[in-house]
Amino acid sequence: MARSVDYYFAPQSPWTYLGHERFVRLVREHGLQVRVRPVDLGRVFAVSGGLPLSQRPAQRQAYRLVELARFARHLDLPLHPQPQFFPVPGDPAARLIVAVEQSHGTDAALRISGAVFAAVWAQQRNIADEAVLAELLVEQGLPASCVQAAHTPEVQQRYEAHTQAAIDAGVFGAPSYVIDGEIFWGQDRLDFVARALA
Repeated sequence: MARSVDYYFAPQSPWTYLGHERFVRLVREHGLQVRVRPVDLGRVFAVSGGLPLSQRPAQRQAYRLVELARFARHLDLPLHPQPQFFPVPGDPAARLIVAVEQSHGTDAALRISGAVFAAVWAQQRNIADEAVLAELLVEQGLPASCVQAAHTPEVQQRYEAHTQAAIDAGVFGAPSYVIDGEIFWGQDRLDFVARALA
């Protein structure tokens, strides 16, 4: 039976964007089953001691920008460290990813997740705007009607369940990859994920 990984993230997370394609490659190389779990990071922070970016000390905010630029160069990925639409609410995009996974499966959910991350950090698009979300769906060959599906109570309940599952698992930041109960926090831990799978 294929091993599984819980993929916890917030749609507006730059670190998730930086790791997403490498994570997807690992998944395919190892034949992993992925549970795509976008979460409300505000709720996770509230119980884990995390702080929203605007509330972090100036030194941490400044170093974050250095690290974002450093990793983007290292990974050869386009990234605007201070994009036009950030901070941005992640809930609409998170619910959209849940709706896509529900109706079109894991591969489609991973695909639209990658498009959402790139929209914020490479393309400077507003992922809180439903018109932008509809555009991203069409660009990924998915029906724009998924935007409406994201408003159903079932999708909201699943989104809330993902967030609670993250809290229950001890997750405190994004991205987090959980394999056999072991948390790997951050895209810079993907080497350790690969070792664990090997």
